[in-house]
Amino acid sequence: MAGSHSKKSRDTTRAGRRVPLGTEVAREQTDRERAFLVGVEVRTRGRSGAKGTVTAQASAARDAAAMQPAKAGAGAAGKSTGKPSIPEFDADESLAELRTLAESAGAEVVGEILQRRDRPDPATLVGTGKLEEIAGAAASVDADVLLFDHDLSPSQQRNIEKVVQRRVIDRTQLILDIFARHARTREGQLQVELAQLHYMLPRLAGHGVEMSQLGGGIGTRGPGETKLETDRRKIARRVRHVEQQIESVRRIRAQQRQRRESAPVATVALVGYTNAGKSTLFNALTQAKVLESSRMFATLDPTIRGVALPSKRKVLLSDTVGFIRSLPHTLVSAFRATLEEVQRASLIVQVSDASNRLSAEQDAQVEIVLKELEAEKKPRLRVMNKVDLLDDEVAQSLQADAMRSDSKTVYVSATEGTGLDRLLERIDAMIEEDPVSRVLLRVPQKEGKTLAMLEARSRIYSRKYKEGAVELEVDAAESVVRRVREWVVS
Repeated sequence: MAGSHSKKSRDTTRAGRRVPLGTEVAREQTDRERAFLVGVEVRTRGRSGAKGTVTAQASAARDAAAMQPAKAGAGAAGKSTGKPSIPEFDADESLAELRTLAESAGAEVVGEILQRRDRPDPATLVGTGKLEEIAGAAASVDADVLLFDHDLSPSQQRNIEKVVQRRVIDRTQLILDIFARHARTREGQLQVELAQLHYMLPRLAGHGVEMSQLGGGIGTRGPGETKLETDRRKIARRVRHVEQQIESVRRIRAQQRQRRESAPVATVALVGYTNAGKSTLFNALTQAKVLESSRMFATLDPTIRGVALPSKRKVLLSDTVGFIRSLPHTLVSAFRATLEEVQRASLIVQVSDASNRLSAEQDAQVEIVLKELEAEKKPRLRVMNKVDLLDDEVAQSLQADAMRSDSKTVYVSATEGTGLDRLLERIDAMIEEDPVSRVLLRVPQKEGKTLAMLEARSRIYSRKYKEGAVELEVDAAESVVRRVREWVVS
């Protein structure tokens, strides 16, 4: 038996508050579903014979990380090979992330279990003996649902449900549920629905006479179309309808983008791992009131606001949905209309949690999604957020290193406003639209509107009043210089 004492060393079990069966006190205190978490770590043997562990997309993340420049503070091993040392998600950290996802979905985590296996069981993922142990543990805490930190095939999901007699949800379905919970706009709701329909379609099942249909040949004759086929046809029809509506949204968004692009205003897209602090940073830079939350995927619907740079140019800053390890492909496809803001951006600002030990691994996962969006080659500025959570000595050392004029990394604290001026300066230096140049102007004093415009939209370095005119030395964007060309001296 997989759950016998001989395998105790291979398994780790932790249970939360144990509520005896029949106890209704907890039910009265909260309406949240009671979730039991199941983590699975698959151990593999390398070429040398040494054991290692593998998590979803780990190897792709390592490949993506190897292409990134080493971060300040990288270990000596990373420097000697020319590649950064990337800490990977281990099974416990992966399970902790699942716990955060469950709480974001509104569930109350009442227990969890972690199994380490040499290979996944094709029928139940965890094996028959371990599944019986999981069923008993879930029953002892009166769990409503089992959440697996792994993608389950339709047959695995059905086989597990037969044994545990409870709903079973895998990691992809949980993420889809969180997206559905947080989508506010019609566009976001459509994109989530499309992803859910694609997920649901292969999970429809039927047996025996229920599968029969009209047709020719042995085994194909029957009473007619089945409920399974009807459901599939309904879902396929709904998919087409939702895709048409999303295409309509995409056209409207393209028209809005064309109107924006007709003026020389660059777009800057904030991207990063979920809960890296993108919305907090967005609010700090724009004084907007986008929802800030420690819960994962609090932001689904894109928000765009204008930001004034030190050169007095304006850019449009876009807050986007957070990425996550093993982000379901159906979600990337469904949210492509939203993520077009990333594809069309002049500059990508990649936000990372500087206080997280796994920030490099999280960045590697973001790299995977950017590649899927074909946006990995766009100009990029890295922002290490939450430096207020670091030791003062470490934070000061990192910020001093980032003060180099050519640095592609900026350290900030969005909550405390630290480093935001430096961030805006770096964005200003990397934006190529509407380039800035220094000019000498001689503007008649009677041109009050022109002088006010220069005051608002250029950096003035010197000002002299001479013979009824104002001589100005300014840094101004090309669009501003065109409007005052008749007064340009040199």
